[in-house]
Amino acid sequence: MAASIQFASPVAVDAQARAEYLEFAYRLAELAGEAILPRFRRPIAVDNKKTGADYDPVTQADRAAERAMRDEIRNHYPAHGILGEEFGFESGDGLTWVLDPIDGTRGFVMGLLHWGTLVALFDGQRPVVGVIRQPVLDETFAGDGARTIYTRGREERALATRPCPDLGEALAGTTAPEMFRAGRQAAGFERIRRRARGMRYGTDCYLYAMLAMGLADLVIEANLKPYDVQALIPVVEGAGGIITDWDGGNPAMGGEVLATGDARLHERVLAELRD
Repeated sequence: MAASIQFASPVAVDAQARAEYLEFAYRLAELAGEAILPRFRRPIAVDNKKTGADYDPVTQADRAAERAMRDEIRNHYPAHGILGEEFGFESGDGLTWVLDPIDGTRGFVMGLLHWGTLVALFDGQRPVVGVIRQPVLDETFAGDGARTIYTRGREERALATRPCPDLGEALAGTTAPEMFRAGRQAAGFERIRRRARGMRYGTDCYLYAMLAMGLADLVIEANLKPYDVQALIPVVEGAGGIITDWDGGNPAMGGEVLATGDARLHERVLAELRD
């Protein structure tokens, strides 16, 4: 998908606008939750977007949440573009809202909690704000690259990643081992899995939030789309973490993604992946 999308040239976003957009992203995520929660742990039709043995589920909750967010964007920022997992890309004036209504639909349809709504604003080069929201727990992780704020009910606090320079001490995770295709991806993941202290599966976006909270140290993934990763970048970076592709470059368009809470750990993992 990413290769077929033609984003406009990067647009500068000043601090005042960034704060406004972050507040709006928070509102979009709340609207998505209002559409999702009545359908959670209820009988719901599940369609498979893939064919054959592949499984990529989508539900009425995914679609209703993205529609609600798109309508709100059109009402408030009609010139902005939109990229969403369920309804594709609409070009705009250079700023693009990037939406994943339910990141972790597999967990959602099983009644699990490791899923969330992802909202980002992309300036043509990098996301300037990002929000991860888990509406069942009423948890929101909102970042602008400079700081990340956690809210739950009346609780509100800034987040910071924890120090962990050594891979052998790192608590790591990924959504699923099968996301790593044969060759470089499979070999690289296996190398990290064997050296990390522990590897957790089935986490989707939620592990990035736990990394920002200082409870995890490393997330390694592959074959992501822009809407899978863009909201995560300002959240991780705002808490002091590092998120890049496997070559240390910009991860905004997805693909192979590595996030760590400690810059020293990041360099060591990149070295392992290069080897």
